[in-house]
Amino acid sequence: MKKFGFIGLGIMGNAMALNLLKAGFDVTVWNRNPDKCTELVNQGAHQGKSPKEVATHCDVTFTIVSDPAAAMAICNGPEGVAAGIGDGRCYIDMSTVDDATSQSIATTIIEAGGRFLEAPVSGTKKPAEDGTLIILAAGDKSVYDEALPAFEVMGKMSPYLGEVGQGAKMKLVLNMVMGGMLSIFSEGLSLGLKADLDGQQILDILDAGAMANPMFKVKGPMLLDENYTTSFPLKHMQKDMRLAVDLGDKLNLTLPTAAIANESFKQARKAGAGDEDIAAIYKIIK
Repeated sequence: MKKFGFIGLGIMGNAMALNLLKAGFDVTVWNRNPDKCTELVNQGAHQGKSPKEVATHCDVTFTIVSDPAAAMAICNGPEGVAAGIGDGRCYIDMSTVDDATSQSIATTIIEAGGRFLEAPVSGTKKPAEDGTLIILAAGDKSVYDEALPAFEVMGKMSPYLGEVGQGAKMKLVLNMVMGGMLSIFSEGLSLGLKADLDGQQILDILDAGAMANPMFKVKGPMLLDENYTTSFPLKHMQKDMRLAVDLGDKLNLTLPTAAIANESFKQARKAGAGDEDIAAIYKIIK
């Protein structure tokens, strides 16, 4: 049986690794805070002592961590993934990072004798739990082929996008659009409530027309209740918005709407909402 490693057991990683276990996969886990491994070990996972050990003993190792710095730290160093990856074993980084970071990690893994695929995911806590993520894979096609059975457990769609960097760029496009939509949604709801409209009626009318979408259906009631229970931490969305705007700068493309939305997310972080759900941008706008 093929052995899978899973590094990073936050909101997303814990649910994704648990789905692999439930599907009968042999899974070894590691997290910087080892206490987060306990639930998965109780479900049958093995616990690795370091990223290096996980990569050494597993045929395919997945990682999902918070940002480019964390992704680089997991890969590099004497106890990092690259130190244990050799003999053509597979490394799949599912973190949301910029394309330059992804390409740097790919180079490090390949030079260490491994094979690399980037596979950032579109979706938050509930899709991770339900196994309905969209997995944006790019890089070594042979790794994609080997990982496909696991992708089919963790997600509902896993397109292969080509060379390393394409997955990272696709994820930034998606999250930029989502952040912009949530910003204008918050403004619209705020305006309606200030104008003495009924909040639920606003949501019902939006849901009946061309602007209906799953995000508004989920986040709308949260905004009305001012319930910011975390599904996708706001600080991570702000990081993704920043990376998207940076990518626009590199490509000499002006992204004024995304830049303005990014400023709203920055204000929300400054106000202490970074660990709350992305819906907490409503606090600033209202």
